[in-house]
Amino acid sequence: MSASTPVPRQEKSAAFEYLTTRKDEFVGWARKFSLFPYPFVTACCAMEFMSVSSTLYDTDRFGAALPRFTPRQSDLLMVVGTVSHKQAPILRKVYEQMCEPKWVIAFGVCATSGGFYQNYAALPGIDKIIPVDLYIPGCPPRPEMVIDGIMKLQDKIAAERHPIINQDF
Repeated sequence: MSASTPVPRQEKSAAFEYLTTRKDEFVGWARKFSLFPYPFVTACCAMEFMSVSSTLYDTDRFGAALPRFTPRQSDLLMVVGTVSHKQAPILRKVYEQMCEPKWVIAFGVCATSGGFYQNYAALPGIDKIIPVDLYIPGCPPRPEMVIDGIMKLQDKIAAERHPIINQDF
């Protein structure tokens, strides 16, 4: 084909499909290893969260070593511990302030289902107010379970489709 011959529609479509597939793999890989967690820590699971962040379990290998303490710089919200009904609007606001794409982990049985606090003050699971991507059960969950949960979330992130804003060549 010469430079002036137009490319048939089928060839252009196939080339675009290949490029977007490769782009999705690359972006998924990059996002998988660059998690910026925001810890929303409210209760006793905080000790387990701190142990996961220690050198023994080394969350740095997941790209999640430095927690961000502002939602505008984070993409992973880790809700650790009991959330009361008074805290629910605060948690919702933190979630809304995070940039896209964003993921949420419910850390521990209290964040997952309200735990053993079956009373009027405790929220029976954070999924009542924000969407949750991953649940890590346990009271408190062992650091190995948290590491396994982070790895499962990484697999989910890598498998997501990453749309291109401008799809015209």
